[in-house]
Amino acid sequence: MRLNRFLAQAGLSSRRGADVLIAAGRVTVNGETVTRLGTDVDPARDAVTLDGRAVALPPSFTYVLLNKPAGVVVTMSDPQRRRTVAALVSDVGARVVPVGRLDADTEGLLLMTDDGALAHRVAHPSFELDKVYRVEAWGVLSEAERKRLETGVDLDGRVTAPASVSVLSTAGNTTVAEITLHEGRKRQVRRMFEEVGHRVLRLVRTRLGPLALGDLGPGDHRPLTPDELESLRAAVEGGKKEARRRGGATP
Repeated sequence: MRLNRFLAQAGLSSRRGADVLIAAGRVTVNGETVTRLGTDVDPARDAVTLDGRAVALPPSFTYVLLNKPAGVVVTMSDPQRRRTVAALVSDVGARVVPVGRLDADTEGLLLMTDDGALAHRVAHPSFELDKVYRVEAWGVLSEAERKRLETGVDLDGRVTAPASVSVLSTAGNTTVAEITLHEGRKRQVRRMFEEVGHRVLRLVRTRLGPLALGDLGPGDHRPLTPDELESLRAAVEGGKKEARRRGGATP
């Protein structure tokens, strides 16, 4: 395994950030300082340190990307005996839990994992991961209404944060739009569109940070690829640095 990937999988930085650490002479392998990029290590045999502290890979975690269908509730069990996301991932061999929430009627990308630390960062608003939704709404969304959605609408006495909204198509009396936001208030997208006079007919989350739904079928799931996992870690690390720059909280 490349040393930079080892450091990234240990949760110390992105792979690119690991290259910076290596080039700065802060990493040793078996007691020898390593500065050459592209160095290989054997996690089972080699002793790696960063700034004198031993580095080891974390316990093996499971990361699953699920395409949640409408009508499925995002919970591990339900007293009303509705179908849950837990039933859809019962074959993965680990007890993975959902990261964040999607309403029962909302479809699309849901990350599930047993890595609590990463899950907390992905779900926490201070890390500001983009959430992208495809919205099918009743009526034709005007330019003025689109700008209102972007600049913010009042929900329960608090204006929503700036968003990005683009109209993808209109057909008859329906609009298909894409909205990108960072917040995650309860039923936020539906309530935002209702606030400007358009009832949402269908809502699908298509992206979460660097993760994309792609052509995954409803109810299907797949493991994250190593590159997706590294990109996700890099994204929350970048969000943490930005929050610190602004003086915000970073758990």
